Amino acid sequence: MPDSLSFAHSAERNALRRELRARRRALPAAARIAGADALATRLFALPFFPAKGYVAGYWAMDGEIGLHSWQLRLPPGLVYCLPVLADDETLRFAPWRPGDELVTNRYGIPEPDVDPRASLTATDMALIVVPLVGFDGAGHRLGMGGGWYDRTLASRLQRPAPPWLVGVGFEAQRIDAVGAQAWDVPLDAICTERDTLIPSSSLPDAPP
Repeated sequence: MPDSLSFAHSAERNALRRELRARRRALPAAARIAGADALATRLFALPFFPAKGYVAGYWAMDGEIGLHSWQLRLPPGLVYCLPVLADDETLRFAPWRPGDELVTNRYGIPEPDVDPRASLTATDMALIVVPLVGFDGAGHRLGMGGGWYDRTLASRLQRPAPPWLVGVGFEAQRIDAVGAQAWDVPLDAICTERDTLIPSSSLPDAPP
């Protein structure tokens, strides 16, 4: 029998998710376009932003902040990837450029038309940009609740970056406190169109 306190907490978080998703969907188009451009600038300014390798984004849905401006401005040494759902309930990643073939996954989200078993893993990525439903000033993330990113990135609970993990969203999605869970994988930074939050533990070591 489910614990009543756990059920109440889960119901509360689901209600918060609905509120925050409605909040971001309500943003006007001009704010979305400007937000995507500003977000790209903040991502490039991160102190640990890689010079080469694979970087993973996502296909923006349901009012999520767009990554198109960032993708189109990536330098030649970086390869942009999109998530692909794998049978083990984790994400794989596949290189994707505008115009490449896409298919729709079980959640209605476009993903590269590749075999997940032949795709890249999280540990192959130099940096992964993670969509947020909500976040707080301490850098805690509220996701969709399916656990896909937490399962995929679980190795970061025991080992340092890479991949560097950056959560992104609009300032409208910031709340006072998310309430971190034991299985939540900590982020190295959170970027919005107006702010960059970086826990001090995420900063690269200074050169000797």
